[in-house]
Amino acid sequence: MKKLIKLTIAIICLLSFSNSKAQDTEIATYTVYGNCGMCKKTIEKAANKSKDAKGSWNRETKVLTLTYNTKKTTSNEVLKRIADVGYDNEKYVASQASYDNLHECCKYERKKTNK
Repeated sequence: MKKLIKLTIAIICLLSFSNSKAQDTEIATYTVYGNCGMCKKTIEKAANKSKDAKGSWNRETKVLTLTYNTKKTTSNEVLKRIADVGYDNEKYVASQASYDNLHECCKYERKKTNK
């Protein structure tokens, strides 16, 4: 009987811990401009730089699906990192210097307002 009670308490503790962790996680989508597989690798590397965020970029739709811990980071921090490596997104515009450092195949057509 004591083993059953201890097991039940352990299960409840584990479930409540995993539930609280899920409440701190947010999933959002953002437009990030790029062209190729090299862009995908660079964008995702910038998004995944910290353990607190995980990004997956779709080359065809230009959509980044971002899952992040709201207690430890923000979507703005992640999108800023992506802009810092040369990729415009819906919240930040990459500097001209960052864009110019991209490989030729990665130079997407920038909107006139972004230049």
